[in-house]
Amino acid sequence: MTDPTPVRMVVGASGARLRLSSTGSAADTVQVVDGMSSWWSAIHGYRHPRLDQAIRDQAEKFSHVMFGGLTHQPAISLGRALVELTPAGLDKVFLADSGSVAVEVAMKMVLQYQRGLGRPERTRFLTVLGGYHGDTFDCMSVTDPDGGMHSMWSNLLPTQVFGPQPPALAKPAASGATDATDAPLAEVDAWAAAFRDVAAAHAHELAGIIVEPLLQGAGGMHPYPERCLQVFREVADEHGMLLVFDEIATGFGRTGHLFVSELVTPDVLCLGKALTGGYMTLAAVLTTEEVGRGISASESGVLMHGPTFMGNPLACAVALESLRLLTRADWKSNISRIGGRLRDGLEPLRDLPGVKDVRTIGAVGIVQLERPVDVPSATDAAIAAGAWLRPFRDLVYTMPPYVCTDHEVDTIVAAIHAAVRASLKATA
Repeated sequence: MTDPTPVRMVVGASGARLRLSSTGSAADTVQVVDGMSSWWSAIHGYRHPRLDQAIRDQAEKFSHVMFGGLTHQPAISLGRALVELTPAGLDKVFLADSGSVAVEVAMKMVLQYQRGLGRPERTRFLTVLGGYHGDTFDCMSVTDPDGGMHSMWSNLLPTQVFGPQPPALAKPAASGATDATDAPLAEVDAWAAAFRDVAAAHAHELAGIIVEPLLQGAGGMHPYPERCLQVFREVADEHGMLLVFDEIATGFGRTGHLFVSELVTPDVLCLGKALTGGYMTLAAVLTTEEVGRGISASESGVLMHGPTFMGNPLACAVALESLRLLTRADWKSNISRIGGRLRDGLEPLRDLPGVKDVRTIGAVGIVQLERPVDVPSATDAAIAAGAWLRPFRDLVYTMPPYVCTDHEVDTIVAAIHAAVRASLKATA
């Protein structure tokens, strides 16, 4: 608040590139590849003509209308598209404002479902260490209590139950996709036994399980084996809990699956970030008919949540066009192509002194250092090498737009190399 780090002015954007200015003047600009997809949302890049047009077309009709007692075609069409794209059975859609709000809504759904079943004593959630689910209050309560940047609020938050973090993948995933054999079976079995023990000890008070499937994001960019997903499903079913997958970061192809939920179907699915292609804030929470009936059986009779801007027509219109772009393109080949270049390009950093780990999953590349990143030095070096990166904690990482060319991906890789070396030199 009082001593901010340097910022750059964005004066333009097109495709996978940003135009930055250190002075705010359009005459003093540098063009860089956006290695962050604007925090993982701008998967189609910037100024995409079809997304621009979707916004214009809807604005000529109306930009917003309340979503209570009224509806509109963009929301109807988006809801139908999401039901069609996501795993069978997730047929109820709630449109929310942002990823954090989507998680809040999902947690509220779980709690109201348990009340509808006559189990109001089930008020806590089971999750795993290393997770991150957003910055609003219930979201903070299921985020890692020590490493999730919310420890200062611990005395104010609901107290949730944390199981052990899933084991890491033993090697980088091949061809930009996850491989269930990547972690030793004994290691996964030991983790599963410990997780089951925690669940059994608290089952009488647990309403649901909430996790980021396959990839823990802002909590540490931690990919883990597919087999863990089935453990979550089995534990939830065994103890009468609902399973929530927070796919705010992993949805829409990022891990090599359109949705990780294709592997194991949750009871509640949270989507956001890339939903609108990064154009507007919008999120969606999908659930089953059974959960819907349970919520309706609670004392309120309805889900007790109603944001002013839920189902915003502009956001729904651009989200629908973004889904069309994604599904009509060869997104899977793009993810594999980008992931392969990230894997091959970043792997040499593994042997650099001061580098703790290098890992990839889908179109995600991560370099973990042995000490916190010197962000100003790393940022300057990345920009000089031609890319925008935003490191955090001990991580220099990228989640590029899917429209990146091979040359642009290679530029991002070169920028990560430069950022890592600059940070290591600054912290030596």
